[in-house]
Amino acid sequence: MLGGLAIGQTRITGLLEGDDVYATAGALRALGVPVTRDGPGAWTVSGVGVGGFAEPSEVLDMGNSGTAARLLLGLLATHNFTAFMTGDHSLVKRPMARVTGPLSRMGADFVTRGGRLPLVVRGAANAIPIVYRMEVASAQVKSAVLLAGLNAPGETTVIEPVATRDHTERMLRHFGGAISVGLLEDGATAITVRGQPELVAAPIVVPGDPSSAAFPAVAALLVPGSKVVLRNVGMNPLRTGLYETLVEMGGDITFTDAGEAGGEPVSDLVVRAGALKGLTVPAERAPRMIDEYPILAMAAACAEGTTHLLGLAELKVKESDRLAMIAAGLDACGVKVEVGENSLTIHGTGRPPRGGATVATAFDHRIAMSFLVLGLVSDEPIGVDDGTAIATSFPTFETLMAGLGARITGGPL
Repeated sequence: MLGGLAIGQTRITGLLEGDDVYATAGALRALGVPVTRDGPGAWTVSGVGVGGFAEPSEVLDMGNSGTAARLLLGLLATHNFTAFMTGDHSLVKRPMARVTGPLSRMGADFVTRGGRLPLVVRGAANAIPIVYRMEVASAQVKSAVLLAGLNAPGETTVIEPVATRDHTERMLRHFGGAISVGLLEDGATAITVRGQPELVAAPIVVPGDPSSAAFPAVAALLVPGSKVVLRNVGMNPLRTGLYETLVEMGGDITFTDAGEAGGEPVSDLVVRAGALKGLTVPAERAPRMIDEYPILAMAAACAEGTTHLLGLAELKVKESDRLAMIAAGLDACGVKVEVGENSLTIHGTGRPPRGGATVATAFDHRIAMSFLVLGLVSDEPIGVDDGTAIATSFPTFETLMAGLGARITGGPL
C-alpha cells in the first residue's frame, strides 16, 4: 500500500505470497496502481503518489484479510471518490465500525450493514486531520487513521493508551514520511503523521513473519528430540510476546545472529524440545501476541500445570470467535479448559492430550494450523474440518512442516 503511494518503483523481496497479499495487490491494481510479480517472493509496485488513487470500476474484494480491508479503508477515506468493498463469508462478519468511526470524523461517509462488510465508502472531498484516542488496542485501527492522515492537510494524531505493533510507523519512515512518536503525561503514546508528503519509493526486504514462525517453533518445543532453526524472523519488540511467554514456560529458545531487515529487527531462532510449565499471561501482553494465542494454547495443553490467558476480548472478533474455537477444540481433544468473558484457563498435565477429534475451524487459518501442530504429539491423530483457509497467510505450511518430519494427510490444505 505504501509503495502505491510513493513516487517511483518499490521493489519487494521475501514477500509471503498468501491469499491476503494477492487480495491486496488486486485492490491496488483496481485503484490504478501497477503491481507486478517478478518471481517467487519478488514484486514491483509502481507508485502513483499520495492522493493519486483512481476511482475503482469494480468492487474491491479483500478475501479473508481484515488487515488489508481496514488499512485500505483508511486510504480510501481521504480520496474524493466512491468505492465498494466486500470480503469472503468470514470477513463480512468482522466489525468495521471501529475503523469507520474515526474515519468518518475525517470527512468520509460510509454505508454499511450493521457496521460490517459489504460497504460503500465515499471519500472526503476536503479531508480533516484529527486527534483520535484509541478505544481498543488495535494496530489495524491505528494504521487506518495514520494512512488516512497522509492525504489530509496538517497533522493527524493517534493516541494509544496501550502500545500496539508499529510496522506502519517504521515503514512510513522508510518511505520518507514525516512521523513522530512521543509519550504523554498519562503514559499513553501519541503518534503524529504530517499529511500530504511526497513519499519516495524504497526497496523492502520482508523479514520472516513471527506469527507464521510460531507454528514450527511450538512444534519443535513439543515433539521430543526436535531441534529447529528458524532464520531471519522479525523480532519487533511489539510482536515478541509469544516468544517471551514460551521462554517463561521453560521453552528452550535461543536468539542468534540479530540484525535488521526492512527496517525491522530480525534474529535466528534455535528451538529445542523440552518440558513446559503453566503460567499466567498478563492482559497487558495481549496486544503484543494477539494472533499467537491459538498456538500458545496448544503449548499450554501439553505443559505441566495450569495456564491462565488474560485479556482475550479481541480474540472474539478475529477470523472466528477464536476464544470459543480454541476452547471447543481443546475440549474435544480431552483437555480441561475454562472460558471466562475475556480469559481462558487451560489445565495441562505435562504430557500431550488424547486428541482423536476433528476440530471445527470456522475457516480460520490459525485455528487450523494450531490444531494440526497439536496433532503431531497427541495420542490419537487430530483432524480439522477445513484447511483451505491456511492459504490466506501460510500457503507453504504443509510443505514446510512435512520437511520437518510432520505427516499431514487428507485433502489439499
